Amino acid sequence: MAAVATVTAYDLAVTAPAARRTRSAPPPRRINGVPVYEQEFWTSKQRQANPLHEVSYRGCFKPQLPAYFIDRLSKPGDFIYDPFSGRGTTAVEAALMGRNVIANDINPLSAILTLPRLEAPLIANIDVRLRAIKVSAKQKNDIDLSMFYHPDTERELLNLRAYLAERRNSGKEDDADRWIRMVATNRLTGHSPGFFSAYTLPPNQAVSPESQIRINEKTGKDPEYRDIRALILRKSMQLQSDINAAARWRLQQAAAKAMFLEGPAGETADIPDSSVQLTVTSPPFLNVVQYAKDNWLRCWFNSLDAEEIGAGITMATSVNEWSAVMLQVLSELHRITRPKGWVAFEVGEVQRGSVNLDEAVVPLGLEAGFRCEAILINTQKFTKTSNIWGIGNNERGTNSNRIVMLQKPA
Repeated sequence: MAAVATVTAYDLAVTAPAARRTRSAPPPRRINGVPVYEQEFWTSKQRQANPLHEVSYRGCFKPQLPAYFIDRLSKPGDFIYDPFSGRGTTAVEAALMGRNVIANDINPLSAILTLPRLEAPLIANIDVRLRAIKVSAKQKNDIDLSMFYHPDTERELLNLRAYLAERRNSGKEDDADRWIRMVATNRLTGHSPGFFSAYTLPPNQAVSPESQIRINEKTGKDPEYRDIRALILRKSMQLQSDINAAARWRLQQAAAKAMFLEGPAGETADIPDSSVQLTVTSPPFLNVVQYAKDNWLRCWFNSLDAEEIGAGITMATSVNEWSAVMLQVLSELHRITRPKGWVAFEVGEVQRGSVNLDEAVVPLGLEAGFRCEAILINTQKFTKTSNIWGIGNNERGTNSNRIVMLQKPA
């Protein structure tokens, strides 16, 4: 493999496993003069993802995506950035691979879900802390959650919420508290006994109380008791099941230097000029996913204002409106990227495949000062998640990631 500074878009394409099997393929097609490489660059089986990633969040990409670019376009110690961090897939994968981390998201839930996995406290310490939390005291709830939780589960959840709030407000919160908060936030609702709630939608979104009542009526089941502390410990062991001493050291080294920002991706003055080797990110896609609506229960648990957060998240209704915001983001990325550094900007098909946002990103990247080296389209077998994004993959049988590869000139 060529040195990082001299990697080309062709190098990125031909080092993919599928490409090595089809080296006689014809020259790539071009969009606006930019070569397009389309194949399976990574799959769920190509590199088994670390269980540490298994924190649910609506609209997240697989860890194999950032791993592919981190491996080829950076070296240990480089800073890897994600301006739309979400659940922190890029940050966690970069840390596992020995890189430094910068993450930004206007949604404060992002840091809540990401930082604790870099700190990775020992399971024994998490267990001791959980046992010390008193969860049996009577607590009055400010909202009705009886459709989601058994009364005893709700009492335990309210006590845990109060404990975590007191620790944070008093400045006593530590890595064990942050880890417990992260796991509890992730276990609030789901469709198996591993979650706190009654059976509901997949764990990356929360339905309204009215919808949950209808789900309970349809299933004919009332919420069952769930032991909050036991479920947090079990999920903690699963998340850390592949974390050995070396991986924990890499994670904690990254945590010590990590920068977590909470603001617009186009306004990141705290990041120094020319400091980032590689950005791997996926911005919000038009008005497809209602982040604030999905996260209302997670916001409640963490004493956050879901409506205020939702108002700041880019939910453009047209490509032109979306492009105006992305130009500001790409201009800021140009400022912070090293000469010869890279941006892997993952977008997708929206409006049932009628709009390919990669074609909108290419001129924006050029206007921001980058060179557009390639568009990589990773095609893989259909997944149910694709339907959420309005992609007609049931008919086509594929699910694609479309990544615009931008490089800052020397």
